[in-house]
Formats: sequence, structure tokens, C-alpha cells
Amino acid sequence: MTYSWATSTHPGLVRDSNEDSVLPDSDGRDGGPVLVAVADGMGGHAAGEVASRLAIEAVANSEAPLEERIAQANQAVMEASERRPDQQGMGTTLTVGDFRPDGTLLVGHVGDSRLYLFRGENLLQVTRDHSLVAEYVASGALSPEEAATHPQRNVITRALGIDWEIDVDSHTVNLRIGDRVLVCSDGLTNMVADADIARILSEQPAAQAAGWALIEAANQAGGEDNITVAIVDVVE
Repeated sequence: MTYSWATSTHPGLVRDSNEDSVLPDSDGRDGGPVLVAVADGMGGHAAGEVASRLAIEAVANSEAPLEERIAQANQAVMEASERRPDQQGMGTTLTVGDFRPDGTLLVGHVGDSRLYLFRGENLLQVTRDHSLVAEYVASGALSPEEAATHPQRNVITRALGIDWEIDVDSHTVNLRIGDRVLVCSDGLTNMVADADIARILSEQPAAQAAGWALIEAANQAGGEDNITVAIVDVVE
């Protein structure tokens, strides 16, 4: 299969800096394996930006299996945090899609950045948020609508840089021609409802245009956080 992809990132309308990182950092098309990742960093003194960049670099520069790559990314963030007192406590989410030539998508995930599959007119969230409100929803304590506006919706329960041992969620998706995959930070999903994400993905046939349309929608809704999207189309 051949994949066409585009990545976009924007600081939003409130934050002074962008602590998100994305892989790859340019648009393209390829019939070989394609690795796509989004990391949303956290930590003071620009440490979040450092953590997300280190995680992306570790994943990009490794040839290990996907879960091991993410473990290596966690180690890179932990080691950097120990070396620099001003960066102690920094961390990052990391969601990775490994698109194989045979149409298999391998997914590795830590945190609340998301990977969606858009097939036909249906938007499926493949990853599960590692967040406090997601746990509340799963237990029935909150409805999805209540979770969307809950004051603790940004509290995550799993991230790189917190502990030397990291628990990685893994998924395998069998892709079809015409599928579209979206990987994004919560700067998009906290601002734009899934129904509107699906509508934009349906209205914009080009991956680059769809990515920037999603970012524009998040900014129109307030742009309260950094916004990063990666879109991969299965084109043949």
C-alpha cells in the first residue's frame, strides 16, 4: 500500500510556546513503512518542549519494535530530567503509528494524545486516554459530556518521564484503501468535538488541507493549548 501524509502544528491562541512535537516534520508520500508520532510535552521552563522533542527523536532514530522504541523514548526523557535540575519532572505523551507496506498499522500509546481511524463516514478512537476523566467515564462516574468540561480533564495518569518503567498500550489495525488516520494532541480534541472532526476530515480530501482546517477549528473554539495533527491517507 501507499501512504500520503501531512503534519501540522500550531501554538494556539493562549500559550506563548509550542511544547508539542510531531514526526515526520514534513508532508510526503511513500509505499514503504511510514512512522508517524505526536508528543505533547509538559513541564516548566520549556522542559515540556524538551521532553516531547527527545521522545520523538528517540522513536525516529530506533529500529527496535514499537513498544521498545517507546520504552527507549521514556528512558531518554528520564535521563535528561536527571541531568538537568531545571528540567526535573518534565514529561510527555507519545502516540505512534507504524504504517507497514502490507496495510497493517501498529499503534503504541502513552498519555492522552489520540489516534483515530476515519473509515467511510465513521470516526473511531483507537487509543484510550490515560487521563483522570477517562477513568471517571469508564467507571460511570462521569458522562462523556461532563468529562469534556471537567476542571481536571487535563490531568493525565500515564506519561513518559514519570518512572523508569513505562506501560505502553498497543493496538493493531488492518487498513483499507480509502482509510484516513488522524494522530493529534489534546489541543485539538479538547476544543473540537468528534462529530466536527469527522465532518472536517470528510470535507477536506487533501491531508494538508484537512490538518490546517482542524487547527483552524481548534483556534476558532478558543485555541487554549498547542495543537498538533498528523493525517495519513491510505491511497493505493
